[in-house]
Amino acid sequence: MSKGIRFQQVGDRVETYYLIKSATKGVASNGKPFLTLMLADHTGEIEAKLWGCSPDDEATFTSQIIVHLHGEVSDYRGRLQMKISSIRPTTAMDQVKVADFVRSAPLAPADMLEEITQYIFEMKNPNIQRITRHLLKKYQEPFLESPAATRNHHEFVSGLAYHVVCMLKVAKSLAVLYPTLDTDLLYSGIILHDLGKVRELSGPIDTSYTLEGKLIGHISIMVSEVADTAKELGITGEEVLMLQHLILSHHGKGEWGSPKVPVIREAEVLHMIDNIDAKMNMMDRALERVQPGEFSERVMAMDHRSFYKPSFHEPPLDV
Repeated sequence: MSKGIRFQQVGDRVETYYLIKSATKGVASNGKPFLTLMLADHTGEIEAKLWGCSPDDEATFTSQIIVHLHGEVSDYRGRLQMKISSIRPTTAMDQVKVADFVRSAPLAPADMLEEITQYIFEMKNPNIQRITRHLLKKYQEPFLESPAATRNHHEFVSGLAYHVVCMLKVAKSLAVLYPTLDTDLLYSGIILHDLGKVRELSGPIDTSYTLEGKLIGHISIMVSEVADTAKELGITGEEVLMLQHLILSHHGKGEWGSPKVPVIREAEVLHMIDNIDAKMNMMDRALERVQPGEFSERVMAMDHRSFYKPSFHEPPLDV
């Protein structure tokens, strides 16, 4: 077995198993078909090209299939790419399973649920608490396994729950500095703002947008869920509108997909925390395999910037 994708470098020769996360057909300049394969293991992803593929290859090498591959890591326009020498589908004899190749959040789902539940337990506003608890319980199972996106940030198993936990921790720290913030409203907005993604996205493996996700989207889905839940629980207070506003405005601007811009403090802070956590996750992922003193690959979702990993080391602390 070779080292994981996260730790591979140009020139590494590879003989190992990978999960095909996606397979896309293309046609080369010479008119011959090829497949673009996004290969994955539990440490990361890498793109590969299967040139001159046959109809049998197209039928065999599809998403969610595990393959055994010989290849070499190369550089293509500043991005790592796997050059395939040989590839075959696995059989029962290989004794591998999809779960072994899927990246997951660094925290266990049960631990994340316990932490989020504690934030709800500490809420003092009964209307906000009841709505939040009801919706989290309703979607608990898919929430704990769903990614937060199809790509760019937290696009791994349990990524959505991990995104929420990280945001709650940031919000708790900010609330100490800014006591005018209504923490019940802010924490609830964080827990609920992306919960509609459990219906917008297809699931943690080979994630794609559902029909509902394409036509309606997670923001509209959750705004309706909050209204329906309030009606079901007999809640009529202004808190319902405030929660809906936080959900509607959490993308910040219309050009970023936000139906409304934030006009209350908690909505503005929610947007900024969401942005911080997503960008930090993207930068951390980009710099994972970068050596000190080098730049990462360009990150499309962050203005095509490449990021630098400083080469200096912090001096040891005096004891």
